[in-house]
Amino acid sequence: MKDLEHILQPGDEPDHEELIRYLEGSASEEERFAIEKQMADSSFVNDAVEGLQGFADPAKLEKYTKELNRQLQKQTGKRLSWKNKRRLKEQNWLLIAILGILMLCVFGYLAIHFYSKG
Repeated sequence: MKDLEHILQPGDEPDHEELIRYLEGSASEEERFAIEKQMADSSFVNDAVEGLQGFADPAKLEKYTKELNRQLQKQTGKRLSWKNKRRLKEQNWLLIAILGILMLCVFGYLAIHFYSKG
């Protein structure tokens, strides 16, 4: 996932500014028609418009959006830190010791094999 901020395809759904202009009544006729068509086609857009209509004050809407984004960043940050804690740390000495023991086993096997024939 290269771009986590743009999950939907461009043009699929109206963006935040278009929805705000639609609710304020400052959208052009083309924009209003496009949004109303998308509302009829998509229950997601319809729910978004209905939810935004519940906010009378645009400042409250902006504050609420920022708070949701902050909580989302906090949650994903916790999840990433938890994944990093679970990940095995680089243990070079352990890797070297395991390889050394394996090599000793292989050389021991070869030495026993060749000396038992002769």
